[in-house]
Amino acid sequence: MNIPNILTLFRILMIPICVGVYYLPQVWAPWLASAIFLAAAITDWFDGYLARKLEQSTPFGAFLDPVADKLIVAAALVVLVESHASLWMTLPAVVIIGREIVISALREWMAELGKRASVAVNMLGKVKTTLQMTAIVILLSQDPTQDTWLEGLGLLALQISAVLTLWSMIVYLRAAWPVLRPKATE
Repeated sequence: MNIPNILTLFRILMIPICVGVYYLPQVWAPWLASAIFLAAAITDWFDGYLARKLEQSTPFGAFLDPVADKLIVAAALVVLVESHASLWMTLPAVVIIGREIVISALREWMAELGKRASVAVNMLGKVKTTLQMTAIVILLSQDPTQDTWLEGLGLLALQISAVLTLWSMIVYLRAAWPVLRPKATE
């Protein structure tokens, strides 16, 4: 067990805490849940940085890090969809979660074919993730019964991140298309 892996496990442990805090009947609960999510998002960057800097990359960490990211984002989006009950929240959440399932399956399948590098994470994916995490931090902090400019900003950021999510999925699918397309029979 090394520091990057401990940070990844910490991020997974923060999921039920973040969700539980969000539902506390306290006026400060959304802000604390948002802070917990932000801490988890920061550990996402920090564990990758430390793994490279300290040369502590492990197969366990390479497996668990993307799983932790997807779990905390999916949990936060489910909470937000339930509490906001809006098409403008639900549609981007479905796009984001659906894309993660598709791309995870694509990466696994491409790895089995020895072509994992053709669907490796790219800069578009990093921009998408940053905007998505920012949107979730903002939205978790807001009372869903109040319409505020900050909630509007969070919703806009989430919708833009959903568009980037679709765009990045198309980029990955195009990269994999030579392997995916049916072969012409002779």
